[in-house]
This record gives sequence, structure tokens and C-alpha cells, in this order.
Amino acid sequence: MKKILLGLGNPLGCDDGVGFYVASTFRAPGWLAIPATTLENVWGIIEREKPEKLVIVDAAEMGLPPGSIRRLPLKEGAEMIGSTHGLPLSLLFSLAKVNEIVLIGIQPKEYGVGEGLSPELQSAATFLARLLQENREHEIPAFIPEQAREVRGTPA
Repeated sequence: MKKILLGLGNPLGCDDGVGFYVASTFRAPGWLAIPATTLENVWGIIEREKPEKLVIVDAAEMGLPPGSIRRLPLKEGAEMIGSTHGLPLSLLFSLAKVNEIVLIGIQPKEYGVGEGLSPELQSAATFLARLLQENREHEIPAFIPEQAREVRGTPA
């Protein structure tokens, strides 16, 4: 099975670069890892490669503790990720000729100008890479909005 890991983000935007970082450092048999600042810049590669599975990793505002990793529903998740994208991800997902698309969000701690990830995001990136290398991405919990509200301190 051919799989693509697409890591989105701005490597000069502190924790917004987490997806880019994961893809930049990821190596595993059967995977093509692509770091990108926007999905549109690499969409042609995805269409050409015709993967069975596309895993997209990006920073996502989920209202969870920094470094939390969650599988995001495609429709809502496309609106939660932290990177700036020219075209709506939901539109690109609908055009994809991919059997399975998995959107993974990592809760950032810091946005801003600067290189490098916070310690929480560095740890999360390493953990996520290991899960993907071992084909254990199904173990990542799904995002549940009610849990995020509880963390923020508002009633569910």
C-alpha cells in the first residue's frame, strides 16, 4: 500500500511548523513524506502518486493541552488546522482520488515568528512519527469537542 504523509505548516512560525517538522524528519518503508507550507503547493504530487492513504499533519486549535494529538473529522478538521491555506481543504479533499484521508491535528503552544518547536510539540512530533512508522495511527484518539470545552473550563 502506498501512503503519503503530508506535513503542513510554517517552519518559521514556532509550533505552527509541527506538521512540516514531522514530515521533514519522517522515514519509513512504504511512505512518501512531504513537508509543505501549503497543500496547494504539493497537490500535483499527491494526484500523480495516487496513494491508498493520505495522512495530513498540521497544528490545530482544539482547546486541548499543548502537544495533544487527535484525529480530526475531515469536514470540521479542515477548519481547525492552524496553517494558512489558499483553497478550502474540504474542497481539495472532495476532489482527492484517495481511498483514505486521515487528518491529524496537534495542539500548538506557541504561534509567532521563530524557528523550533516548544518542548511539548517536539515530544508530540516524535511520538506521532513513531506511531506512523509502526502503522499505529489508528491508536490516535478522535477529537471530541466536548473534551475541549472541559479543558477550557466552560461547561460541555
